[in-house]
Amino acid sequence: MYNGIINVYKEAGYTSHDVVARLRGICKMKKIGHTGTLDPEAVGVLPVCLGSGTKLCDLLTDWDKEYIAVLYLGVDTDTQDMTGQVIRKCEPGMAEALQEESVRAVILEFLGEYDQIPPMYSALKVNGRKLYELAREGKEVERKPRKVLIKEVEIQEVEMPRVKMRVVCSKGTYIRTLCHDIGDRLGCGGAMESLVRSRVGIFGIKEAHTLKQIETLCDQNRITDIIIRPDEIFGKNPAAVVTEHGRKMAENGNLLRVEDLVTETDWLDEEQIRVYDGAGKFYGIYQYNKNSAVMKPIKMFL
Repeated sequence: MYNGIINVYKEAGYTSHDVVARLRGICKMKKIGHTGTLDPEAVGVLPVCLGSGTKLCDLLTDWDKEYIAVLYLGVDTDTQDMTGQVIRKCEPGMAEALQEESVRAVILEFLGEYDQIPPMYSALKVNGRKLYELAREGKEVERKPRKVLIKEVEIQEVEMPRVKMRVVCSKGTYIRTLCHDIGDRLGCGGAMESLVRSRVGIFGIKEAHTLKQIETLCDQNRITDIIIRPDEIFGKNPAAVVTEHGRKMAENGNLLRVEDLVTETDWLDEEQIRVYDGAGKFYGIYQYNKNSAVMKPIKMFL
């Protein structure tokens, strides 16, 4: 069994679940999970967790994401991207006639926090049913707005009716919906034409691997070359090494005291610490309490 994270380059035509299913076959293991859905026609970074690395799924899902999107102005679709049915078109030439300065100004208005209504074609559930299942049945239900955070927007190219932009956003942000909302505010409608997820936290697109590349490395017994160990995710956190008694305590997920460590404890209160044994085995993340000089386990990777 493998433990850690693989930075997968999801190709068009695959769902995130398809990628997990393929990797289960390639790696011959079941304990695999992805860290955030990416639309089938979108491409780019999809961190996938293996073995004990699946304990990091929630953490990685919370990380900021970076996208390169192309917005097509002048149409609205039922899916909010250009794969859907066109439900409204603006007057001919209206989108092309928009002033670039006006388009840029409206896009930048979305910087910061805003209330975003999730699209009907999404995996969110209402009363136990996924929204896209209801949408395929021709049903539309009320969706509550959710606060999302647009941290950065870089408009890279404007050639009406298309606008290419780089967006850094919080988890739960739908770029399709952002494109729709921009078009709505401009008064001409808009839909997402293409989407590349270029970064998830520390995972960048240049270091991502296709399923074919991963399969080849597995056949060559080299897949561990691209698996990022769970402790590498916490590389900026201080590290501590336990004594023999501390090792026994850590293996049972117990509290650790300063006397259980061979490392100096010059840490901040509530700082999170990587804990290892003398042979370099990673046990997990502990939180240090300065007043009691005790460390409690936060997340174990045994």
